[in-house]
Amino acid sequence: MLTEERWGAILELVEREKAVSVPELEKRLGVSASTIRRDLTQLNSLGKLIKVHGGATSIGTQYVGKDLTMDEKYLMNSDEKMEIARYAAELIGPGDYVYIDAGTTTEMLVDCIREQKATYVTNSLTNARKLVRKGYRTFLTGGEVKGTTEAVVGAEAAEYLRKLHFTIGFWGTNGVSAEQGFTTPDQNEAMIKRISMGQTTKRYILCDRSKFSVVSPVTFADFEDAVVITGKLTDKKYKKYENIMEVTK
Repeated sequence: MLTEERWGAILELVEREKAVSVPELEKRLGVSASTIRRDLTQLNSLGKLIKVHGGATSIGTQYVGKDLTMDEKYLMNSDEKMEIARYAAELIGPGDYVYIDAGTTTEMLVDCIREQKATYVTNSLTNARKLVRKGYRTFLTGGEVKGTTEAVVGAEAAEYLRKLHFTIGFWGTNGVSAEQGFTTPDQNEAMIKRISMGQTTKRYILCDRSKFSVVSPVTFADFEDAVVITGKLTDKKYKKYENIMEVTK
């Protein structure tokens, strides 16, 4: 395959998929990883795509490769997150068995919850502490504590969650993409999100509008797998989707 043909095929894939990996391009184009990396470097320098670690994303897609600390996240879009949290809290009813993911927006959700006749399970140390202080029946998954997000992850947490069945659940995400789904930088955290979502009937992603058209390394759910509760969208691309719920003015 000539260089021009490879470049055309790469750009077509990136435009369609929004994010592609080097191994995926190797498989589809039948060339070596070193050739793909060289092509991505050149296409990046020409402004045709964005080269990232392990692959490439389209120009219109922001790539986020690592988690911010909780302190950094608290400062971002806090008013919008609180509106999202207030709305989500009203969705919990008496008798619900609720899963709450780690994160700043889900922590704000905990602050807003008023339903005392529900049972709460979380993989967040902060969320568990706040729920207990409110006097709510609360369970915390076991496992390793991740420093940046204060989430409990690992095999113990996964095994525990596989035994449970939630009526409703709420998750945070680092990125929302119609093509790549809901994504996060960490493999272990993605596993816990994926398992807990699979054990839940009504699934909600809580995220502010800055997370749209953002892709992180690991997909933990497809875009259609949950309802997204967010603020007023500026990205018109997502307004057509029925699983998007805008809750702020």
